[in-house]
Amino acid sequence: MTKKLKLEELGRMDVNSFKKTKKIPLVLVLDNVRSMYNVGAVFRTADAFLVEKILLCGITPKPPHREIHKTALGATESVDWQYFKSVKDAVLDLKTRKYEVLGIEQTTNSVRISDYKINSSKKYAVIFGNEVEGISDEILPFCDGFIEIPQLGTKHSLNVSVCAGIVIWEFFRYLQNVSKTTC
Repeated sequence: MTKKLKLEELGRMDVNSFKKTKKIPLVLVLDNVRSMYNVGAVFRTADAFLVEKILLCGITPKPPHREIHKTALGATESVDWQYFKSVKDAVLDLKTRKYEVLGIEQTTNSVRISDYKINSSKKYAVIFGNEVEGISDEILPFCDGFIEIPQLGTKHSLNVSVCAGIVIWEFFRYLQNVSKTTC
């Protein structure tokens, strides 16, 4: 008979172990994301899939805050994060550290996420934009490419935390499988 596992049976690591665990080479950039609940949800997903770091930019709220904690459920303690007043400063910093910077946005040059070729020898940073405006226009020229998630319904966008979950999963799925086959 099937039964749900209790929390103790899941074998989750503690925060100290998480900090020491090898992460996937993926940094998330939140560009003026306004909802604390979205920020918290991104932290929680980043924890689940061993994301290297989150950069909070512009008006994006920062921990500690009750509303972020409500959805993050402690992931603000496990996932490394940093605040930048300007998304441009964050991206320029990433580029000096040799990250491939990708905007998650519908543009004339976007590639469907299913068609994007992840290269396991690269480090990636993905920018997620404001819930209404998307990523900042000023940052478009600094992106190395653009990815979009195909949508077939009547809406033209997904909630930013849902979008982040899909993108993080795609990178994790590929990069985690690569690291397993190369060990």
